Order: sequence, then C-alpha cells, then structure tokens
Amino acid sequence: MNDNKLKQYRQELHQIPELAFDLFLTHAYIKRELELMGYAIEVVAKTGIIAQKKGLSSESIAFRSDMDALPVDEKTQVSFTSKHPHKMHACGHDGHMTMLLGFAEYVSKLKNLQKTVVFIFQPAEEGPGGAKVIIEEGIFEKYHISQIFGIHLFPGLEEGLYGLVDGPMLAQNGEFNLSIKGKSAHAAQPHLSNDAILAASSLVGLYHTIISRSINPLDSAVITIGTIHGGEARNIVANEVKISGTIRAFTSDIYALLKKRMRAIDQGIEMACEVKVENDIMDYYPPVINDHQLFEMVKSSFAQNEYKLLSPMMFAEDFAFYQKKVPGLFVMLGTKNESKNYIHPLHSCYFNFDEIVLSKGVELYKKVLKLMKIV
Repeated sequence: MNDNKLKQYRQELHQIPELAFDLFLTHAYIKRELELMGYAIEVVAKTGIIAQKKGLSSESIAFRSDMDALPVDEKTQVSFTSKHPHKMHACGHDGHMTMLLGFAEYVSKLKNLQKTVVFIFQPAEEGPGGAKVIIEEGIFEKYHISQIFGIHLFPGLEEGLYGLVDGPMLAQNGEFNLSIKGKSAHAAQPHLSNDAILAASSLVGLYHTIISRSINPLDSAVITIGTIHGGEARNIVANEVKISGTIRAFTSDIYALLKKRMRAIDQGIEMACEVKVENDIMDYYPPVINDHQLFEMVKSSFAQNEYKLLSPMMFAEDFAFYQKKVPGLFVMLGTKNESKNYIHPLHSCYFNFDEIVLSKGVELYKKVLKLMKIV
C-alpha cells in the first residue's frame, strides 16, 4: 500500500472521531475497507472488528489497533479537521487504524502463511477498557492467539524512530472520586463548623507524603490530584469538598500500597477533623509488560539508528489486558518533528503528525511476520 492511500485512510478517519464503544461510523469505515480486501469480519465489543487471514496452522498471531477518540475540541486547523464537535483523534488512534489497515492489505495478498494472522480493531481504549471486553468474549481462545503486537504513535520520540522497552513499559492505573463532608457555619463562627476545606487541604498534603515516605525511592509511583471543588461563599465555612485524581504504579504490590495508605489517611482525617470521607477508588488497567523474548527478537532486527530504548512511562494502556493472556510487545513510533511543529503531546487539542511515519508502522508489522517465520 502506498503512502497516499495511508494518508487518505488517516485523514478520512480523523474527520469522524467517536467515543468509547459508540464507534458506528468508524466501525462502518473499517468494515468496508476490510471487506474490499476480501476479509470476512466478526463484530466484537459492540463496535470492534476481528478479521483473519488463515494460515497452515490454526495457531495465530494478533495485531491490534485501538479505534476510539477523545472528548477534545480540535484546534489544529488542518484541512481534514474533526467533523464532530467536542471529539478529536488526539491520541493517534486514527494513525493506528491506518497502519493496521495498510498491513491487512499487505497480508491479504500473501499465500501459504505458516500461522493465521488476526487483526483486532478495538473500541474503548481511552475507557472503560475494550481490550478486557474482547478477552471476556473469548476471542483469544476462538482464534488460538499465541502472541500479540501493537504500536502507539508517540510525540516524545523523533519522527520515524521505534521506541522499545523491555519488561514494564506503562503503568497500572486507577482513578478516585473523593468527597469530604463536614458541617458549615458562618465564617464569623468557625468554632461551630467542621471545615471540609481545611480537612481537604490536610488530606491532599498527606496523600503526597505517600510517594515520599511510604514508597521505596527505587520504586516508582504517582498520585495526582486533578480536580478539587468546594465551598459555597467566601463567608461560609465549607460543608463539602469533592476531589478527583489518579494513581499509577508499575507493580501490583506498589499499587496496593498506594490504596492502603490512602485509606489510612482518609480514616485519620475523619478522626482529626470530624468529617466524613468517602473515597471511591476505581481500578482500571494493569501494567503493560513487554515479553523479553519478543523484545529481543524485534530489537536485534533493527539497525542502531532505527530505534531508541525508552524508560518506562506512567501512561496507561489497556493493551495490558492482552499481555495477561499471551506474550505481547507494545512499541512506540516517534512522530516528533520540530520543523513541522509536530511537538504537541498526546491528548492535546493541537496533536498532529505527518502521515509519512505510518509506513514505518506497516513495515514493523511486516518485519514481525518474517521474524516469526510466518512468511
């Protein structure tokens, strides 16, 4: 598939961003293109798609692309900007779908594959986790999937470079919604109140001591308070404060310790400030942990100037659910190009990239087929 076709795919998909599992236009687009290539498709996870090219063995190797966009107002001012208000492909999933379509077109023309090749177009990576739904629907057992590969565009890496990580790559993550309920009073009579803002201030400070005092400095973890809202007026002691945030770690033990210390602090604040603390901690994705053998296989196939070894990052990705089922490798593909102003981070309303980089993703997938001795 030539670069012009990849560019067309990306720009057309970029104009129809949709959220979570409600990807009806995106689903129809991918379905049409795969069927034109000769594939029969299976619908999974409401709007996801599975296609396969059968090989001599029933054992299969899978390649995954996410499909969903973000609730972001696009400000790139490109000619192919989003046609859906308040929705944008700000995380590169339009590019991910394009690379997998380009690869599917290549595979459609191959004969005598040693193993079956499965293409997974997955909804709801941004939440609440379409990968988990696909696994629960039995897709890995049905198609006898033994390994899985995925690529993510990454503006933190120079355009065209592959970013590789051996072992833990992306973090386990959770989110929390917290309510501190006190007792309001006039500001002139604070002794009659139980100040929710004062309690919240203490709680936020203590949460941040978890990282500095409860976690081994050689381990990594994150607690971030993203929002805080409380109070009714400047002369009223606050009755309630609501807080939300995220927690992240690379191991389940550290993640569990974060939650344990948060619960202990919640209880301490309740006692010290005579307030009620309600904290709903929601566990989301496990850590992305790349298989060592797959990492070494791909790394050894590159020239030294083609890749960069990356440090683990605190982003989260539901590709991790697949890796709990079978060995997998997740690779970053750089999009950073300062001369073209492609410097904005993932999830930015300005995020953009040059479609020329997408052929590098297709080439990596083709390389994997050779390395796995499927062609």
